[in-house]
Amino acid sequence: MRDFTDDLREQRRRLNEAADYLKIAEGRDRLIELESEMQRPDLWDDAELAKRVNTEYANLKDDVDTFDSLTARLDDAETLHEMAREVDDASQEGDIEAELGSVTTELDQLELRSLFTGEHDDSPCIVQINAKDGGVDAQDFAEMLLRMYARWAEQRGFGISLNYESEGVEAGINSAEFTLTGRYAYGLMTSERGTHRLVRISPFDNQGRRQTSFAAVQVWPELDAPNIEVNEAEIRMEVFRASGAGGQHINKTSSAVRLIHEPTGLVASSQEERSQLQNRERAMNRLKSLIVAKIEEEHQLELDAIAGKQAQVGWGSQIRSYVMQPYQMVKDLRTEVETSAVDSVFNGDLDQFMEGYLRWKRSS
Repeated sequence: MRDFTDDLREQRRRLNEAADYLKIAEGRDRLIELESEMQRPDLWDDAELAKRVNTEYANLKDDVDTFDSLTARLDDAETLHEMAREVDDASQEGDIEAELGSVTTELDQLELRSLFTGEHDDSPCIVQINAKDGGVDAQDFAEMLLRMYARWAEQRGFGISLNYESEGVEAGINSAEFTLTGRYAYGLMTSERGTHRLVRISPFDNQGRRQTSFAAVQVWPELDAPNIEVNEAEIRMEVFRASGAGGQHINKTSSAVRLIHEPTGLVASSQEERSQLQNRERAMNRLKSLIVAKIEEEHQLELDAIAGKQAQVGWGSQIRSYVMQPYQMVKDLRTEVETSAVDSVFNGDLDQFMEGYLRWKRSS
């Protein structure tokens, strides 16, 4: 009978670590509080509060249930191993090995949650994509990125809503903004912040020459009721009609409001609602989120400068190359994660890059 003692002990150690980074003890206490809150008959009088309570409850319950399930399965595997060892029953090896492998895989996935250490990592996020150098190819590339994120969101079961889209002159888009909802939406999408580079034979060049084009991606957390006062005199409002394809998985309506915060240049838009007033309210909440996030980012940069830390790759810096000719490769320039499956990446296979970024960020 094979001895699995060391393997079982290692997974028990990892499970104990999971109890710490998932904060299981605190989570159990918080679930009791939330269950009491959810039973209040007036909870849904405030729809936003009710939504936050239900989301927090679902997330905590998922953590606790996952941890409890893994604990029970590891307990059973240890018991089966002990009994089989006592009678030297080698017929149980297959079952023990299979269950141990399954528990190990689930712990691998669970450990990704320990990489989310930012204050807003669990928040929805606002993502802006802008075509940069490269003319019509850059506009086409920007639309390719929008489609890529829509496919990725669909695969993860995330919600994605287009806030605005500006069509390119010949093809693609000049810019777009969308809101992404789902657990750790902001924490995952921080890996995409920066300049993306595409190298390919241009479909818009009659001579079939290779073209390099660029698109920029910016990401902010969407905060609930941002606690900040904004001077209305510093905000310029533009009203326009939404247009463009935008991808079949993105919700759109025909009216839109864009708000520009003159002191910072930050822009927020909304086209989800039917009325201009409702769209302005949504855009204002997004704009406040962007301003709060910018203030926090600038404060962190000041602290890093005082501590002598080097700035990480961020806005305006090239983070990833997508090469379609003369060879096939997508490579993240920060983490060195790369793949030759370019089509797969453009169809939403981004998890390897996001996980690689989170691990790189923790170690840097």
